[in-house]
Amino acid sequence: MWKFFYNVLVLPPLWLAFRVLWLFNRKVRRGLRGRHSSLQRLRVFIRNNPGRRRLWVHASSMGEFEQAKPIIEALRERDPELVIIASFFSPSGYENNLRYRAVDAVVYIPFDTRWRARRFLTLMQPTAAVFIRYDVWPNHIWTCERMGIPVMLANATLRENSGRLFPLIRRFHRHVFDSMDAILTVSESDAAVFRKLKLHRPLIEAVGDTRYDRVAGKAAHSRKRMLVPQQILEGRKVVVVGSSWPEDEEALLPALFALLAEDPGLLCVIVPHEPTIDHLEFLEYRLNGSVPSLRFSYLQSWNGERVLIVDSIGILLPLYAVASVAFVGGGFKSNVHNTLEPAAYGIPVLYGPKIGNSQEARELAEAGGGFIVRSREEIESTLRALLTDEILRVSTGTAAGRFVAERSGSTAHILTRLLPMIK
Repeated sequence: MWKFFYNVLVLPPLWLAFRVLWLFNRKVRRGLRGRHSSLQRLRVFIRNNPGRRRLWVHASSMGEFEQAKPIIEALRERDPELVIIASFFSPSGYENNLRYRAVDAVVYIPFDTRWRARRFLTLMQPTAAVFIRYDVWPNHIWTCERMGIPVMLANATLRENSGRLFPLIRRFHRHVFDSMDAILTVSESDAAVFRKLKLHRPLIEAVGDTRYDRVAGKAAHSRKRMLVPQQILEGRKVVVVGSSWPEDEEALLPALFALLAEDPGLLCVIVPHEPTIDHLEFLEYRLNGSVPSLRFSYLQSWNGERVLIVDSIGILLPLYAVASVAFVGGGFKSNVHNTLEPAAYGIPVLYGPKIGNSQEARELAEAGGGFIVRSREEIESTLRALLTDEILRVSTGTAAGRFVAERSGSTAHILTRLLPMIK
């Protein structure tokens, strides 16, 4: 009944919505066009690599795939002969991981009709499949079940107030999740919610969140990259502003102006979430009336400027390595960005009040490693306290680093469940 419900009543309107969006949304057009070419490349890849064990790893987009990377890289070290195929729903994940060397092939997941799922899996013939977080496609899951392909849901999360638990939808998702072999959750509370579905088949176990393993590993690697010359950092405290939006900067910049006026040894590095020309010029307009600034790409011309504006992407993590304190953006816009990345470096982390979709931001503050600031005055007073009180700054940074370290290690637990599926 549920397969009929999904394939007859849900999929046709969903497909129609995609076709309508295709007319107006460039990202949707990229995704639909990319699916045709990626399937053909998969055919060529399978033809050139016959008869080998294959693991299929699926994530919705780039952010979710970051959670898969610790699993993939650990598998690659243990079993170099295993073929790993990564699939994505969104163009952001697909396009940004085409050159990710730990996987052998990158493809789009087909639209979730029965015949497309059957064609895709018959072509790929994976030994096992891993879905990351919550991007579960029913016909692909059911096809795996029919073909005898073990399926794991890793980094799984299901909240008490999830729409998947509404009465009718709850029974549908019970049917989908019951077609899996293992559901490994990020917390015991998530596991408890899955158990309330009264599933019969899958192992349900809380093993932790691979995001902690990922940020810890990236922090260790990024410490080796010194992007800011030592002569600029010498004797200075550094505030790094990561992934900021204009809404964040509206509250943050006046606080930074006051602190820069008080402390001649303070250096600020601002990393906009979108370093567009308009955003960079807006920042320079706001700053240059109060304090000289310099774009990061002109760092070789540094002449004592105390605010650096990063005008490129991909260098935020190594910049956290030189920070005394970090401010993470998004909390004054819609939702705070990644607070775990700076915490992994063992530094205090500040962020705005909009943290509804970020459980770790709330828990980081409760653990004493983060501060939720709600106004310009709170930003200024909290930064001043951290920059002037070394004992407070060190103890808060230690709490932040410990918060990440204590939650790392989930990758090893996932491998204990995944390796028997592969072999």
